[in-house]
Amino acid sequence: MKKAVLFLVTILVSFSAFAQEITGQWNGFLKVPGGQLALVFNISKNENGYTSTMDSPDQGAKGIPVTTTKFENTTLKLEIPSARIVFEGVLNQYNVIVGTFTQSGQTFPLNLSREVLKKEAVKRPQEPLQPYPYYTEEVTFENKIDKNILAGTLSLPRKEGKFPVVILITGSGAQNRDEEIFGHKLFLVLADYLTKKGIGVLRFDDRGVGKSTGDFKTATTLDFANDVRAGVAYLQTRKEIDKNKIGLIGHSEGGIIAPIVAENSKEIDFIVLLAGPGLRGDQLMLLQKEMIERQKGVSETEIQNGQEVFKGAYDIIVNSPANDVNLKTKAFNYLKLKLGTTATDTQISALTSQIISPWLVGFLKLDPAIALEKVKCPVLALNGEKDLQVSADPNLEAIKKALVKGGNKNVTTKKIPNLNHLFQECETGAIDEYATIEQTCSPVALEEISSWILLQVK
Repeated sequence: MKKAVLFLVTILVSFSAFAQEITGQWNGFLKVPGGQLALVFNISKNENGYTSTMDSPDQGAKGIPVTTTKFENTTLKLEIPSARIVFEGVLNQYNVIVGTFTQSGQTFPLNLSREVLKKEAVKRPQEPLQPYPYYTEEVTFENKIDKNILAGTLSLPRKEGKFPVVILITGSGAQNRDEEIFGHKLFLVLADYLTKKGIGVLRFDDRGVGKSTGDFKTATTLDFANDVRAGVAYLQTRKEIDKNKIGLIGHSEGGIIAPIVAENSKEIDFIVLLAGPGLRGDQLMLLQKEMIERQKGVSETEIQNGQEVFKGAYDIIVNSPANDVNLKTKAFNYLKLKLGTTATDTQISALTSQIISPWLVGFLKLDPAIALEKVKCPVLALNGEKDLQVSADPNLEAIKKALVKGGNKNVTTKKIPNLNHLFQECETGAIDEYATIEQTCSPVALEEISSWILLQVK
């Protein structure tokens, strides 16, 4: 009899859970070897069914459109074809969706819950702890062009004195002042190292991120350059700053922004490009896609097919006039022709919206050489040998070629062995490794950066 009662209770609990609405926020951790990646799915219902977006807080990504959202017979299926992502799981009686997350052929277990889950502690031994052996100050400054307020941290070797200083410029995606990704705070570690060496550091939250105001989603690379210019203007008001020794350090996309700010500038005395692109945006994105997919084991046929499709789409964007009102239609029609029956109109529409976003359109058209040829101050360009996002050889070569063409005689480029895009010592350079590596930044890279800057400001 007890077994019968228990069975009946289980059935009632099960029916209760299955009757629950799937809409709302679902949280989970994607467990990869040696680490975790937080994922959040936000599901809504309309007259046509369900729609959803995905957030990846550790990567600073929010509101990624999910192309397909289906919930039938307790089974949830989510698809983002442009990122080769599929999640499929079953809602159980405990209100947990038990499933698997697949990207580019790699599959990982992923359970989703309505609870805000607590992440397991990760080891980041290089992250400095307070109290710091130097002076720090929370600061704000205004971009008077776009009327947004940037909030950041100014680190100085001492409260009193006059010091050389650098501004740290984040890479693509919404980033806070520490350029925090996968639990790593690259800019916090870099700022700590440089300040201890006698170099002041200003780092700030991207517009619309953290304590900074403004709209990140509609901003372009050129808008971010104006934010950095506002930072330069702010530093010139500080009595502790040696105004003849102001430099910029840009990581990834920040490595394009730094030359844009420094071109023909008398206010910037040196720049450091960390994994800075030298190739035009469309060429960089195609090469990045190819290298990452090859590392993941995607077949050569599939890689080349994808390259053909995306090159054609990027060509449409690059060759389009500014503010082309027909760009969305052109891109959609092209992708529909190329993808044919392999994708629905809804999926093609979602992909089209992603590739014609203001930021990506501007980035694809942006040729770093145009700014680099106008940079006259000393330049250090560093890349990791195993960087899959900004490949070292072609980008360093393009950077050096453009600088030399413009007559710059103080150019240093260097490829550091065994480092990835975040300048961590790594095995393969794969993005999946970033979270699993305890090291935030190679001591070799930190020393290269600081010793070169000290030579410029002595």
